Amino acid sequence: MFKQYVFTSGFICWMLLITILSLYSFEGFDTQKISIPHLDKLVHFVFYFIAAILGSMLIKERTKGQFNLLGTVIISMVVVIIYGIVIEVIQNTFTNYRSGDLYDVLANSLGAFFGGGIIFILFLGKTPLKWKD
Repeated sequence: MFKQYVFTSGFICWMLLITILSLYSFEGFDTQKISIPHLDKLVHFVFYFIAAILGSMLIKERTKGQFNLLGTVIISMVVVIIYGIVIEVIQNTFTNYRSGDLYDVLANSLGAFFGGGIIFILFLGKTPLKWKD
């Protein structure tokens, strides 16, 4: 039975990980030693890139591919982008150790667009992967 819900479980776990890492206070950690410019934006991009892929696959898994590819990708991207905005608002409003950032929202959105784009390209029909089972 678990095999039937691999992407559903993966998406839920991934979103929980994003939530925990986005709302956790890293005050006790010495992150000064890592000096890569805009590393946090890359992390945001990767988080939401993977979230959009898993979200699209969750919809495919749950509907057995009955939703069309473009609609599924758009739904996944919109949900993931809205979730990223909500997390940034929560950081800014309800925590005193994190702050919401418009550039984080941009990085999240770009990650979601690229993740959705990858799914769209992979299942477009020019590859051996098929959208409908």
